[in-house]
Amino acid sequence: MRAVFSVVGLLLVVLIVGLLAKKQLTGVPAPATPAAVSSGNPAPLSGTPQQQVRQFRKALQDSMQAPRPEPDTK
Repeated sequence: MRAVFSVVGLLLVVLIVGLLAKKQLTGVPAPATPAAVSSGNPAPLSGTPQQQVRQFRKALQDSMQAPRPEPDTK
């Protein structure tokens, strides 16, 4: 009798996890509006591969912060 309850409980857990996974995998897709791009998301790269590398490096340099000053260790 205990084994029957264990198997039923295990099947119930697998069913719930499966339903949650299905819900996550069929989520709402992100909107492809210009507002999404202007909200801080970078624009997609365009041009030749060399131009894309330059665009990426420029975006990376623009996003880097100034280094923190080192604390005095006296």
